Amino acid sequence: MPDQGFLTADETAQLLHLNIKRVQALARSGALPAARVGRKWLFPRQALLARLGGPAQARGDRPLDISARNHLWGTVAGLTLGDVMAEVRLQIGDQELVSVITRASAERMGLAVGDKVAAVIKSTEVMIGKL
Repeated sequence: MPDQGFLTADETAQLLHLNIKRVQALARSGALPAARVGRKWLFPRQALLARLGGPAQARGDRPLDISARNHLWGTVAGLTLGDVMAEVRLQIGDQELVSVITRASAERMGLAVGDKVAAVIKSTEVMIGKL
């Protein structure tokens, strides 16, 4: 991946751990910064990296910039992997929050007890993001 400039849709999908079709849909809707050149989408690398931030002290970047207003930083206190789903218990201050995500997502992120993560709360869902 180049240090500056633009990323292709495929490179952006890899960076964001999303399907390429989802990346293209987010670009069409304006949810991701992008420019269409002919039949291809190009994504400004620095703008994408800025959106991927975590706690400023952990990455030295800006915090994660997402549409969800409710996100909480915590530590994975417990992880139970089932055949299809995974239960993730987070310690956020003196409170515990439980999220159920797919086992594939937990494995893709390499979640483990002690990891610093963000719980992103949108409507009735709680998603997990790992730095």
